[in-house]
Amino acid sequence: MNRYEDLPALMTMMTGDEKHSPSATSTLDVLWTLYDRVLRTTPETVEAPDRDRFLMSKGHGPMALYAVLAAKGFIPWEWLADFGRFESPLGHHPDRNLVPGVEIASGSLGHGLPIALGVALALDACAAASPRVFVLLGDAELDEGSNHEAIALAGRMRLDRLTAIVVDNASATHGWPGGIEARFAIEGWETAVVNGRDHAALASAFAARSPGRPRVVVCHAQPKEG
Repeated sequence: MNRYEDLPALMTMMTGDEKHSPSATSTLDVLWTLYDRVLRTTPETVEAPDRDRFLMSKGHGPMALYAVLAAKGFIPWEWLADFGRFESPLGHHPDRNLVPGVEIASGSLGHGLPIALGVALALDACAAASPRVFVLLGDAELDEGSNHEAIALAGRMRLDRLTAIVVDNASATHGWPGGIEARFAIEGWETAVVNGRDHAALASAFAARSPGRPRVVVCHAQPKEG
């Protein structure tokens, strides 16, 4: 149970209410590509100072994240059957104190990008050369004002170790003139727009760096049926 093809079966193990399946299925390919091809983190290095940091701000529907973590050996796949139950470590939002490999506990939408900004600043202050910081957001999260303060500050501080990934499944209330990427570009971010199901395109966009500029990758991905 450690291949991309195994993920649907792993997700099927998670039952119960409040699964937020559309949110989960729209992020599945993004998460797999990150953990399979890009992130420098493993079950053995979840506490290593030089690991890459992945922060999941889009915490609704963590089924995809749990499935990927199970496939990659961060958590036992047997945990999945207890998803959402009392005393299960796998709650309806990931908890960093309970789930190996989870960097932040998600909850209120819009807090992940500001935290990622702080993590990037801390790594800069520690003169840590190699770690990168990735944060996953949903398009609807951009309705929250805290994101826009972080977008503006990151651009002005030229935080080039920071990459924001926005999964656009057309769930935002208002949208943005010129597309989501335009909101970041005006603040000095490097932007890329990719098919959120194309693993090669995702890996290339995530791996790229923009010296002196933070980077955003907008991934268009409608939820899968079933």
